[in-house]
Amino acid sequence: MLTRLCLVRHGETAWNTERRLQGHTDIPLNAHGIAQAHATAASLATERFDAAYSSDLARARQTAEAIAGRCLLTPTFDDRLRERHYGAFQSLTYDEARARFPDAYHRFETRDPGFALSEGGESLIQFAERVRATLEAIASRHRGGSVLIVTHGGVLDIVHRLATGMHLQAPRNFGIPNAALNWIAWDGAAWSLISWAEQRHLDQSLDELPNT
Repeated sequence: MLTRLCLVRHGETAWNTERRLQGHTDIPLNAHGIAQAHATAASLATERFDAAYSSDLARARQTAEAIAGRCLLTPTFDDRLRERHYGAFQSLTYDEARARFPDAYHRFETRDPGFALSEGGESLIQFAERVRATLEAIASRHRGGSVLIVTHGGVLDIVHRLATGMHLQAPRNFGIPNAALNWIAWDGAAWSLISWAEQRHLDQSLDELPNT
């Protein structure tokens, strides 16, 4: 019995356009991001979801509320769906983080799986385990159904790897645009990829994340 999950990256924020690491910093959508959230809501208006979940950060909440309202759902906000905690990198642009913390940035850029970012940051292994456990719990709760999840780019990086078997350290070769649709399935034992980065409903969408 397959459980389908539709995962949506939140709409655009001002920090996305600046290539600034947001992590757990609570940044709202910009005007374009709000328009994207409503476009995504319209694209999903005919889908039947059994439940909706979202990160509790504002950019995800705003996106989820737009979609859930159109789909007649009440989203559950869950801090386990937050972006990776980037520690000392949070609020810096990628270039600033590289210049200020060259050694740490090299380990981040090369996807060292056990490297935990300073000031409360998560390692890739810790982050991936959080994402895996959260998604499996949600899928098990709605076995055989369809679930909407609004989350973040880093979470979706882990999701694609879970569904395809791609190693945590492998450079990214797939897109993660703001407000795109990403569908995966759970059979009770393993994840599989249905479709990825659907964005026909969007006129323009950023994928400012590094290809690492």
